[in-house]
Amino acid sequence: MARKKRIRFGLGAALWRALGFLLVSAVCGVLAASLLVPGVAAAGLAVRTSITFFNGLPSDLAVVPPSQSTKVLSADGKPIATFYAENRVQVGLDRMSPYIKDAIVAIEDSRFYEHSGIDPQGILRALTSNVASGDRQGASTLTQQYVTNVVNESLMSAGRGDEVILSGQKSIGDKVREMKLALELEKKYTKNQILEGYLNIVFFNRDAYGIEAAARHFFSTTAKDLTLPQAALLAGLVNSPTFYDPSLHPDNSVKRRNQVLEAMLKQGKITQSDHDAAVAADVGLKIAPAKQGCAAAEMAPYFCDYVSHLILNNPAYGADVAERERKLYRGGLTITTTLDSRLQGPAQAQVDATAGANPDKWGAALVSIQPGTGKILAMAQNTVFLPAPGKFDTQLNFNVDSKDANGNDLNGAGGFQPGSTMKPFTFAEWLNEGKPLTTEVDASRRTYPLDFPWKSTCGKVLGAYDTAQKALGAADDLQNNNEGYYRKMPVNYGLYNSINTATFAEAAQLDFCGIQKMVDAVGLHSGVDNAQVNMHQLGNLLGAIGVAPLHLANAFATFANDGKYCTPIAIAAVIDAAGTKLPVETSNCRVAVKPEVARGVNSVLQDVLKIGSGVYIAPKVQDKFPTAAKTGTSNTNGATWVVGYTSGLATASFFGDALEGQKRPGQNITVNGKFYKAIDGYMLAGPQWANYMLQVAGYYPATAFPKPPESMTNPPPGSPRH
Repeated sequence: MARKKRIRFGLGAALWRALGFLLVSAVCGVLAASLLVPGVAAAGLAVRTSITFFNGLPSDLAVVPPSQSTKVLSADGKPIATFYAENRVQVGLDRMSPYIKDAIVAIEDSRFYEHSGIDPQGILRALTSNVASGDRQGASTLTQQYVTNVVNESLMSAGRGDEVILSGQKSIGDKVREMKLALELEKKYTKNQILEGYLNIVFFNRDAYGIEAAARHFFSTTAKDLTLPQAALLAGLVNSPTFYDPSLHPDNSVKRRNQVLEAMLKQGKITQSDHDAAVAADVGLKIAPAKQGCAAAEMAPYFCDYVSHLILNNPAYGADVAERERKLYRGGLTITTTLDSRLQGPAQAQVDATAGANPDKWGAALVSIQPGTGKILAMAQNTVFLPAPGKFDTQLNFNVDSKDANGNDLNGAGGFQPGSTMKPFTFAEWLNEGKPLTTEVDASRRTYPLDFPWKSTCGKVLGAYDTAQKALGAADDLQNNNEGYYRKMPVNYGLYNSINTATFAEAAQLDFCGIQKMVDAVGLHSGVDNAQVNMHQLGNLLGAIGVAPLHLANAFATFANDGKYCTPIAIAAVIDAAGTKLPVETSNCRVAVKPEVARGVNSVLQDVLKIGSGVYIAPKVQDKFPTAAKTGTSNTNGATWVVGYTSGLATASFFGDALEGQKRPGQNITVNGKFYKAIDGYMLAGPQWANYMLQVAGYYPATAFPKPPESMTNPPPGSPRH
């Protein structure tokens, strides 16, 4: 019984194959009539109807450049990162090995240079084989395959991936449309143009689209330098990229490679000796895994992330985020940034060294700005982008705002309390109002009650420091870091020694509207929501509102630039795949601080390192370059700073609690094996800044700062002074 069943099944299958052969032969006859002699009148109604149908099919195929990878580069041309939906690098036919051109034609479409887009002989041969044996033999020419790839690529690029039809899913109607488009394509393009397009678009691996990416991925070489056995292997791969993947199925891959070599030999593309040597060759894989996105950046992953957010937030690159994402991941952009790789390496090394193994996850960050241009030259922090054993991981960028001015996400930590690094802006307003920098103020005063007569021509000053009024909402009396400074002192002395009570004594003689204008003019704002730092809130005189290191560095760069503020920029140029320059945001420079005021600030901040709160910072950058700086520490020691600059480079150095909430005090902690009762700006952020600046400051002009006017440093007799 079992034997009879098998016989009946075999007979039935044979009958079905025979019937199928008759049917497909009839279809093939109709196609042949419509394709080969479309102008000849057909005798039968069915044939005439088929020809009319075929001629009425769409014939125009928009061949647009396929999705390409976007490159992000440093200012000096070093690779930072690559973005792609499909890892592809388009190259011309002249940049492809002749072996790959011959191999792909030999195995996929040996009559490529003879047919006009479809191959009737191949169709009949495939139909006959499929019907007679039950096998699935393809008959698509390279031109037809190219049509399929172009159509699918267009759908993917338009976000319509669900409409993609794979080869095994095509209906007869799909195949007929494909044939019509192939015929029309051959009328518009040369064979070499079609072959070039095919080799640039075809899928080899999920990390390799097109022959250039495939050569790099599998052999760490280029399409132009592919050897014969390498080219044969890749040509064989396109038929079934998974089944013939040499890293997954090496035996299948070698067998297929040798089939390609045999086809090349039979078609006279290679000699017998070439064939034999290639068959005997090892596969020689040298896999180069594709690196996609900022997590796999060659350097500066957080700067890379900042750049990507700038692109995605900018309407110049698309009407909406989805369109901008397509531009970034598929547009083949070359994004040249402002980053200087000579600075980035030392910056990264320094932040990594500051906290060491860092089991308690303290944050360290450095960011540098070029005064006069606003260019961001370096951006580093002591974390990794993705989780890794023993590492502090976060995707938040310590150096930038949480959102931009329009409310778009920047993936930033939202800033940290700047502490005493805010004091120079009150001092700048002091000078701006014409007061000498040596005027004496009463820094012995520690109480500023709720009814203190602050001056403001544009608002109301909020807050109080008076322990006796705590029940009414006042804070405790003002505190200095050391007891010996509750006395009268010159304002410059109060600044370079970072005396809180001296800053309040200055503010008591100023119009708070002027302080506000000064802070606004140098670009300082809340790192959380981009809101104004309200200087009418007394706590902000001492840096209570979180500010991003990037903008703090840029504010100090304004002093370095003789009072001229330049908006920070990260992108220098964007060029698309066609070589067209796309718009980029340029730095807007303007006078924010009077030059003489900036010079007065610079003169005092140089003393911070020589005789003030930064005197213990080592190494001594000021011994090699004219340098100014300010230390800063938050009330709980959870955020510590040094922001310092030469005439050519401004850098903010941060060390502290960067975890979400930023609530940990920097007290009684151990960092890099050393115990600290309370960290201060000069202790960790200071050496971090100094070691870095000593290495890199020489790359940019570091000339002496212009001196302030005589009237500022040596006021005439009768003026209040020390």
